[in-house]
Amino acid sequence: MAAPGAAEQRWLQAARDFVRRALPGPDGQEPAALEAVLRCLRSAGGGTLPLGYSFISISDLQHQQHIPCCSHLSWSTNEFKEWSHQGRQGSLPMQRTLPRTYLILVGYLADGRQENKEEVVDGCLYVKDNTGIIPCELLHFELEWLESLFVFPSWSYIPQTDQSAAGYLEILVDPVPVNAPKEVLHSIPVTSPVSAEPLLTSRIPYEKRSKLTVAGELTRLGPLLCIHHKTFFFLFLKCFASAVCVPVLVQKPSQLLWHRVFQLGQRYTITGLSMSSLKKSGQKMFVTSVSSCLLPCCAEQVREQPLNSASQGESTQYSFLETAEQLSCSLQLGAEEERPRPTKESKIISYVGFVTKILNVQAGLFLLDNQVCLCLAYQPLLNSARGLRPGACVELIDVHLLQKPLVSFPFTVLSACLHSMVVLKSFSRLSTPYQPLASSGNLCLQLLFRFNLGMPLYLWLVSLLETFEERFSCFFGRRRLLSSTHQNPGAAEKFLVPLLQAMVPDREEARDIYNEILSKIHQCPLQKYLTLNPPCQAPSLSAVCRVAEQKSWEGFSPSQLLSPLEAQHMGTQELNRRLAWSYCTLSAETFQPQLILLGVLRVSSRSSSLQLQDKSSALRCVISHKDGSPFAQTALIGSLLQVENYQLVVERFLKTDFPSWEHLENLEHVREKKTSVYVQFYLEDVQVLHAAEGQIQKYLRSGSSSSLRNKKDGSTTSELETPEAKMLKLEDPKADAGRDENCQGGQSRGTRTTSCVSHLFLVTQKEGLMSRNYQLPAEEHKEEHELQCSFQATVLWLGRPQLWSHHREIGNLSELEETGCDGKEGVTQQEALLLFMGKSLRWFPFLHVDGLYRITVPCCSDLEVFYKLCSPHVPATFLSRPSCPLCLLVQDGWHLEHETWISCLPEHQLTALSVLTGMDQRIASIPEVLSSSFTGSLVSFCGEIVERTLCASPKNEKPPGHPKQIGTLLSTDHSVKLSVSAALGSPVVMDIYITATYLQHLRGLLPGAKILFQNLERKISRFHNVYCTYIASSSMSIVSLPVSHLPFPSSPAGEASSPSLVFLSSLRPQLQNLAQARILCHLSCVLTVCLQWICSLCSCIFKEGRCTRHNPPCPSQTGVRQASARVVVEDGTGEAVVLCRNEHVAAVLGLSLLEWEAVQNCVQSRGSVFIQHGEAPGTGCLEEPEDLVACYLRSLCKSPLICRPILLDFSIDRKPSKILQPAPLQLRNFRCGEVEFVSRVGPRLSLLCLKVEEVGQDALCYLNSQRMSRTSSSC
Repeated sequence: MAAPGAAEQRWLQAARDFVRRALPGPDGQEPAALEAVLRCLRSAGGGTLPLGYSFISISDLQHQQHIPCCSHLSWSTNEFKEWSHQGRQGSLPMQRTLPRTYLILVGYLADGRQENKEEVVDGCLYVKDNTGIIPCELLHFELEWLESLFVFPSWSYIPQTDQSAAGYLEILVDPVPVNAPKEVLHSIPVTSPVSAEPLLTSRIPYEKRSKLTVAGELTRLGPLLCIHHKTFFFLFLKCFASAVCVPVLVQKPSQLLWHRVFQLGQRYTITGLSMSSLKKSGQKMFVTSVSSCLLPCCAEQVREQPLNSASQGESTQYSFLETAEQLSCSLQLGAEEERPRPTKESKIISYVGFVTKILNVQAGLFLLDNQVCLCLAYQPLLNSARGLRPGACVELIDVHLLQKPLVSFPFTVLSACLHSMVVLKSFSRLSTPYQPLASSGNLCLQLLFRFNLGMPLYLWLVSLLETFEERFSCFFGRRRLLSSTHQNPGAAEKFLVPLLQAMVPDREEARDIYNEILSKIHQCPLQKYLTLNPPCQAPSLSAVCRVAEQKSWEGFSPSQLLSPLEAQHMGTQELNRRLAWSYCTLSAETFQPQLILLGVLRVSSRSSSLQLQDKSSALRCVISHKDGSPFAQTALIGSLLQVENYQLVVERFLKTDFPSWEHLENLEHVREKKTSVYVQFYLEDVQVLHAAEGQIQKYLRSGSSSSLRNKKDGSTTSELETPEAKMLKLEDPKADAGRDENCQGGQSRGTRTTSCVSHLFLVTQKEGLMSRNYQLPAEEHKEEHELQCSFQATVLWLGRPQLWSHHREIGNLSELEETGCDGKEGVTQQEALLLFMGKSLRWFPFLHVDGLYRITVPCCSDLEVFYKLCSPHVPATFLSRPSCPLCLLVQDGWHLEHETWISCLPEHQLTALSVLTGMDQRIASIPEVLSSSFTGSLVSFCGEIVERTLCASPKNEKPPGHPKQIGTLLSTDHSVKLSVSAALGSPVVMDIYITATYLQHLRGLLPGAKILFQNLERKISRFHNVYCTYIASSSMSIVSLPVSHLPFPSSPAGEASSPSLVFLSSLRPQLQNLAQARILCHLSCVLTVCLQWICSLCSCIFKEGRCTRHNPPCPSQTGVRQASARVVVEDGTGEAVVLCRNEHVAAVLGLSLLEWEAVQNCVQSRGSVFIQHGEAPGTGCLEEPEDLVACYLRSLCKSPLICRPILLDFSIDRKPSKILQPAPLQLRNFRCGEVEFVSRVGPRLSLLCLKVEEVGQDALCYLNSQRMSRTSSSC
């Protein structure tokens, strides 16, 4: 252990080295400077040197200290603990206090002025030595301290949050001067404000007056303002005996430090004052000159002049200081008084509190005492917010109190205007970081001053900007997101400015800051306010999905999805199947306030779906064009989009086990609830807030197209900083090594190039997305193969591959010009099959038939790359056939770009292209596909979805795909039937069946949507009905979105409108494609009536409360009523057999609801009742002759009251009990009263009853006249 003398010598040597290196002075003066510093240290340390402390220079402090710390030269350990304990008390008991360091800080206090650089002076104080300079904050400052050498016994160093920038010093106690300060005499003649005030109102030109010296009491001190790169502040001196005040403008750089010296209530003398006035308002004031001095004032030096001028004083009333408890009580008392008044007036108060949280330093928002928000946006932040850390105490003088300025803002607001004062009373003792204020590019403050916003609108602006920055700064970076120029506004400004323009369209006048400071009657934007209910919101996408799901289940009941008349006759399986899938749509106006969607457009390679994404989540989307063309804009990937007009679709999936319709209100039978949320909108309703960089650029920067695959753990290099590359990293981190060695065209792996190869192609066919038995090259040698999700497209290469030295040089369809030179010479028609797997699945939403695309291989110079990578998936013997295209596996790093559509090409290019292709995919109409003369097996057509129904898949059909890979929320034994019409209100309907496996990749299949279906398989049932099925080669695109006012999802669209009135004879040519129609007919007779009480589970007869099935026994205890009747109707042009079910049977028989209920109750004890009338025996079930219910129904059917005119809504029975064969027309006799008619009619049609209406005499006459007029006009 070293002797104390040796330790002191080492310490003194370190002190000499520090003085020589850090303290400026002439050569040879180091011993005197060292002796002065040591003398000061001995005085501060009680006569001994602080050997346990080390000297530190400004440069070492800034570069070596990265966490907040403090140093107390003369404190003991107990004193420091007590100081730390007091800092933790109050509102922040869980915060850590500043850690103690044992460092000695010595330096000069300066104002930052340098020779010939006075413009850098901003009123800030600095501590400097030979090694550097650092800003500092003091609670007390004297002008004599400037440029003097000090030892700082107690200080804290607070680094910035950003480690790349330096922090600042908080001087906790007054520094100790190394040399004694000089004494200054202050015996000078002065003028009081009472005498000086008339000079400001005098008409004598002030240029001719001599400079004055004014003494007075400081009554108000304005903030430091910097306008047009000039810093200044105002102060107000009051007469000692009256309320007369005079304003003084201080703007000389050397005098800006006076702002730190002034204290309210103290008396000061200012020399060398002249008078000046504002150009705009003409207001006069005193202005300091270069020779002005600030001196303390003694009472005996000023001779007060009595003057009754209290009325000339300021009208603002100043209140006493309030604590947090007093303010809380005053808020509760004043809340009821403010409530009835729509426009509120802020109250001016003073307040003392502790900063407990920094809400938003860039917006000037701080939380005081965990209950009051302090807003400093309307005046410059005190010393760039240095010192305003959690734990600091501030005094607010004459600030505005605003209660509930914004509905969604939880705090009462204290806001400082230019008339207010903010004084830092004590520094924080907590280890909280310093968040600096952005000196330029502060969008909050820019918009505040541009639109002259009031407090409610400003708080709403801040909340929008905070959410915006939090959601998207991870994609683009905060600086790129918020930066803006006059010519090029940033994304945040593009989003916010239109909203503010809509809120304040007439607020064009700028804020008059001089009038706000100098006017005797106070005027500022904070005086009056109105509580703002935000007109719109832009929450995160996770919140959007959560709220949408909540709204979809609010007040939801399974009974809402079914008509009660239909549900009571459904069995268990049909009932639960009808409940399994439903949806609801929400628009922007559904949410309060209106909801704006913001998101970065991405495409998922896992689900092959478009997505809007932010930091919180992703929302799948469906994008269409209003002109009906498919969405193919690949350039929008990675762009930030804003959508205000949209449809938010919530698909609801239920797993239920309801025994019957009577249990629908019992939600215990709902076993599982799931939702799938997506949004659909038109591209024309999108505003691009931030355009993405070029898609290819990220690969070119890396120098290798396999940069996202060159590490097995999924880590990547610097190109992932672009939004597009982040998308790939987030979606599929799996590696796919060795995928583009061939893409380099024989180049060495270390060679870097910016060249690229592109090829133009036309899509002639696109197949659907599904699991296929294809293998990625890296997985070909695996023993167990899994089905790979993939899709393929048949394309036609146009021209030849092109080599570009850089992707920016890629031309505009130069291949078409080359193709059109001769039309034949030098051009070969080359077809290829592009296979998309893995990450290349992201191109699925963009590829569409008749689209021209360019595929680009970055970092490649081999023109044969597309042909070298082709791998035939068929035997080589078939390759020579022209109908067998080569198969090209699209690599993950390749880029696709949509160029244009065939329909948009110029005439000369279109002619050349049509000669080259020689093909044109035909889009048929629905009537053509339904026609018996149609011969194609794969059909494409466009239609509007009328109805969407979930049904059971046929038992003999197995769902495509791997049995383990379900991928959908629906069970695989389900299919969806889409009823598609040619146009709205058209009676021609086509049924399309889609299995649940395909539905995971299909969105937007909603009633009212117009869809283009391609390559569906056309089928004909055994009943000669034409329908289509969605197969592996099929695809679809949305032509138009459904309108917002759709009918109830479970009901057919257009049910509210009456069907067209037709004749039975006119149905013959349209037998297979009529959806719904109406006839005015005569009910001739009832053929059969069947009433049953069946088991809801197995459909066997249910009798006496139990199922009659015995082998195996059925456990069901619930029965369902079902009824059916077959009647004959005629309208004078033909006859038809109408099948009526359930409630329509009662309408046909003319029974009231009570009578029908009584009949069904009688059947319930018997199980079933069947009668037949008007048909030969043996054609139906055997009736029971001794059944009283059967006798009643038989007599009812024979009654002449049954035969009456009715208005019948019907549809064609596509599955009749008897398949009608073509037959010639036959002569039939018809009798009407005593008159007998003979008519030639065909076989009876089979119809399904949809609705039965009784027809009165007046209605019958009207409908007959309509029918006769229609007949005569057609003749």
